[in-house]
Amino acid sequence: MRARRRSVRRGARQAQALNQAGRTRLATADIRPVTPMSWWILPTTADIGLRSYAASAGRLIEETTLGMQSILLSEVGANSLPGLKVEEGVWQVAVDEGTPTDLMLVHWLEDVLYQAEVENRWLVALSVMLTDVGIQAQVSFVDSDSVEREVEIKAVTRHELMFQEVPAGVEVPGAPPDVPSFEGPGWMAQVIFDI
Repeated sequence: MRARRRSVRRGARQAQALNQAGRTRLATADIRPVTPMSWWILPTTADIGLRSYAASAGRLIEETTLGMQSILLSEVGANSLPGLKVEEGVWQVAVDEGTPTDLMLVHWLEDVLYQAEVENRWLVALSVMLTDVGIQAQVSFVDSDSVEREVEIKAVTRHELMFQEVPAGVEVPGAPPDVPSFEGPGWMAQVIFDI
């Protein structure tokens, strides 16, 4: 798996700033080792998008989930994470057999948002097991009332949704200004959030 940056023209400064801020937030939180440059903010007109790359389907769900969490966090919220009491548990999302993996990802991300908003569980780390009938994850979480957020995600959309394996030697084009191209083997996801 190899991600390459291409020379692209400047633009969509908000996406660029969020990309850098999100990576800084994750590094500052230091909840778990983070593989640098695994997800990027996509420039969109009214919503916010996320593209992520990983070596496996399970790892791709993890990276996409952590990318979404980073979008939501304020800098103060990210800095407060290391001092919060961390709890552990198992979260799962069941779907009908044969449900496409991209829709499983949408259901999973919706559940992570639900856990934060309704159950007061802010996800900070996870290890995913993907099956034919859903997603199960060993998770670490903190009290979401203790986490300051900068952005509210109203919905995980299906617009431009992607979750696909990238065969060896095949290149996925990047998205200016910040999202690099990606050459397989590996996995790629793209999600647009309604904010």
